[in-house]
Amino acid sequence: MANKLYGIDFGTYAIKIYHMRQGICFHQKSVIASRGKDQIIAIGEEAYEMVGKQPDYINIDFPIRNGVVADYDRMLALINCIALDMARAGDKMKGASFIVAVPTEVTDVEKKTFYDIIDSSIIRPKRIRITEKPLADALGCGIEIDDSHGSLIVNIGADTSEISVISQGGIVLSRLCSCGGVKFDEAVTAAVRRMHNLTIGPRTAEQIKIGLVDLSSDGSATMKAYGRDYMSGLPREREITAELVNSAVAEPLEIILEAVRSVLERIPPEISADIYRDGITFSGASSALGGLAGYVTKSTGLRVNIAPNGATSVADGLGRVMEDERYEHLAKPLHRTYYEND
Repeated sequence: MANKLYGIDFGTYAIKIYHMRQGICFHQKSVIASRGKDQIIAIGEEAYEMVGKQPDYINIDFPIRNGVVADYDRMLALINCIALDMARAGDKMKGASFIVAVPTEVTDVEKKTFYDIIDSSIIRPKRIRITEKPLADALGCGIEIDDSHGSLIVNIGADTSEISVISQGGIVLSRLCSCGGVKFDEAVTAAVRRMHNLTIGPRTAEQIKIGLVDLSSDGSATMKAYGRDYMSGLPREREITAELVNSAVAEPLEIILEAVRSVLERIPPEISADIYRDGITFSGASSALGGLAGYVTKSTGLRVNIAPNGATSVADGLGRVMEDERYEHLAKPLHRTYYEND
């Protein structure tokens, strides 16, 4: 494969771009801030810092929702801004070839939208191929997918969790669960409001989740949180306990585990044996939740492996597709993916 080759993981929460033989060259939030309709003010981390603080004339958009493109125009504007920023930094994507990771459990039209975004951008790509996200994810987690050994991988994204059973280089079974890291944040927000009459924003909820959640702890840790008093409307400070946050996060986590159990009930017995021996692999940014492995093991009776690079595992897997000739076949042209039965 040519060296001017990039892999893109359009995550709901963050976009990751992998440059062949150079590694991840872009990893920022999937956010765009604009004044009015057309004037782009900021993207990525800079735009995310504005969330909850912007005046009315500034719009903050998250163009990817539930793993798919929800706002085509905003997503196109975002990818154009990324291309310009990377060009200024000396990494020019114009005229390059691309491999795009797409979720398995979405419609063909939704998958094609990812292709169209790159094709319509200022990048003017030479070639675009796609690969199934669970396969790239598994490779990024260090799982060898081409043998007959079955593996179960759970990617906890921002809006969704994708649960996939992989064997012999293909996806045996996949399910997309409408629960992810954002649901954890919303659960924290609701728990803090219920217990302390304190209204907090999404960024504060995320900070509390990262700082306090440890599902294996006794819940004694604490953290100060700042927000608006629900009764008086005045700014307030409250001390939040890990016990409260652990309890809140456990509820949406159980939704994901119920989806995992439903997948386990449908897989062939031989693959069940492989999963029992090797356990479940968790990836995605929210797989870094403290105590997740022990909690899932207690709930399912299965060993749990947490990907050390969960936030970037899909992008890392795209790197393996690009750099290891054994996996080149996973990058397919659009017509082979959507019209191979014609």
